[in-house]
Amino acid sequence: MKEKRKVELVVISDVHLGTFGCHAKELLHYLKSIEPQHLVLNGDIIDVWQFSKKYFPTNHMKVIRYLMKLIQKGTRVSYITGNHDEAFRRFVGFEMGGFELKNKLLLEIHGNEVWIFHGDVFDVSMQFSKPLAKLGGFGYDFLILLNRFINWCLKLLGRKPFSMSKKIKDSVKSAIKFIDNFENTACDIAIEKGYEVVICGHIHQPQMKEYTNSNGRVMYMNSGDWVENLTALEFNQGEWTLMKYQESEIDFHESDEEEEEIKRKAPKVSEIADFLELIK
Repeated sequence: MKEKRKVELVVISDVHLGTFGCHAKELLHYLKSIEPQHLVLNGDIIDVWQFSKKYFPTNHMKVIRYLMKLIQKGTRVSYITGNHDEAFRRFVGFEMGGFELKNKLLLEIHGNEVWIFHGDVFDVSMQFSKPLAKLGGFGYDFLILLNRFINWCLKLLGRKPFSMSKKIKDSVKSAIKFIDNFENTACDIAIEKGYEVVICGHIHQPQMKEYTNSNGRVMYMNSGDWVENLTALEFNQGEWTLMKYQESEIDFHESDEEEEEIKRKAPKVSEIADFLELIK
């Protein structure tokens, strides 16, 4: 078994466990290949909005079980609430062992103040039309499911896959403007507060860039998602990188003994389902 890659800090967001679009298998493969000191789950990890007992596949549950194993093994895990898992906000402040539940996170990394939050606070549809936002979430999930079927057909024909939602976002000016406004707003506020780095999720757009205004500059980063882009932010040895998942580049497989250990020490799907149904 290949040795796990040690990483100081990992940030992932927008996993959307419990939806058709979630790439839980790929995320689990990635998580098993690393040994993070601190893992930040930056919102929308479990999609409570669209959660249903009828659809919560084994691979999705394995991700939850593995996250619990990381905590047991000594990894600090910070869960930051997003809009799709906003039901957890009533428990913000909860801490147990290496786990903490927060709305935002402030870290000092190599002398820099780092501000981490999901980002839905900047989304007008979330503030004024939540039912519309939820409807959009269902539509997005259907689009991803349709896209998977189309890409399966393209693969049979020997053609390259493509992302329908990315194509739409890239071609619709209002979508591009929304992303730009989101990033600019996050950066302007971060500069005003005196932070050197701001990290968000929410918009499913992986990014690393420096932003400057008349008051200063800040490094803006977005961890992307595990629906379309399959990305994560990593910090190690003084450097930030944007990791793009490629199965061929990760040569790691957990032993059957470790797999059985995870199953023994974690809750069952029904227990998770009952809890999520209770707080929805």
